[in-house]
Amino acid sequence: MRLTVAMLASLPLVIAVATPALANKINTGGEKGAYHSTFCPQLAAELAKSKFDYACSTSNGSRENIRRVSGDAAQIGFSQLDVFQLEMEATGAAKDYTVLRSDLGRECLFIVTRNQDITNYGEVVALADQLRFVLPPQNSGSAGTFEYLQQIDPEGLGRVRAGITYANSTEEALEMALSADNTATLFVQFPDPKNDRFKSIIDKGGSVVPVIDRNILRQEVDGQKIYFADETEIALPKWNKSAKKVVTACTPMLVFTGSPERIADGNARKDQEDLIRTVQALKVEDLAPRLGFLAGLWRKTKALSAKSVEKMVEVSEQAREAAKPMMEKAMERAKEMKEQAEKAAGDLIEKAKDATQTDGSSN
Repeated sequence: MRLTVAMLASLPLVIAVATPALANKINTGGEKGAYHSTFCPQLAAELAKSKFDYACSTSNGSRENIRRVSGDAAQIGFSQLDVFQLEMEATGAAKDYTVLRSDLGRECLFIVTRNQDITNYGEVVALADQLRFVLPPQNSGSAGTFEYLQQIDPEGLGRVRAGITYANSTEEALEMALSADNTATLFVQFPDPKNDRFKSIIDKGGSVVPVIDRNILRQEVDGQKIYFADETEIALPKWNKSAKKVVTACTPMLVFTGSPERIADGNARKDQEDLIRTVQALKVEDLAPRLGFLAGLWRKTKALSAKSVEKMVEVSEQAREAAKPMMEKAMERAKEMKEQAEKAAGDLIEKAKDATQTDGSSN
């Protein structure tokens, strides 16, 4: 087939339409979440000023964002610091990533149950092997936080094993947590008393339990604290009541990308180095939310003094210490039951052997 001049002239146009230039990804979270709806558009706009073409892309949250950047170093991701650290410890791949920012806000940890007798984290820990935990989806940041808390406290939440199930969403996890006195959930988000989740918890008679103890607050990576004790609002003030507040652990939100060393092409590697310098040089106010609840979040979320934090930690520790004899007795009983089960299994095996030998000799 011979190509006419008209056909040749149209060919570049066809190619251009068929293979448009694609913006790189800033991986966020759910469409309605703060990563995607609030922080990412601001970051993308600032990058565009420096001729970087990036677009916000929804995901299942921190863990998926880390894996996407693992597959493409030029992509950017949002993550909770605690989940990021959990993944780095699991993979040993910290050198593959570059943290761009960790100063734009903190997400806070909340345990929810309808059991009004549970008022602090020490009591949650004491009852850990008796409570049933229904968590947000397994690949969510909240589930990652729960896993991290288990890892750093094997005698606390680390005792929870069989009693964990995963819901299809945070909303479903909250609904299930409020269905029975022996059920609880943990979720992580920016503290916003106007948020439907907090409203639903209050309306359904649920209790928000702060997540704070000394072991949690001492966690750090490369000299940076992973959790801070913050006073946060969880319910709006009413005409006869002040705003309801809790003191809980909050973890910084990270913005990260791949290390330039992972990019083989020289020009692309230079672009990555320029991207890193550009984002790290931006002022906080250039990336911070300008409208909505997050714009005023830092006025409502207050880092506590060391003295105030110590008081909160002591309450949790006292509850944990008071329950220690009960916990030790339960652990001893579990050990005895395991040993009895192992002995019974051994006896059955011996009886089976004897029966086989008897049958063999009678033949």
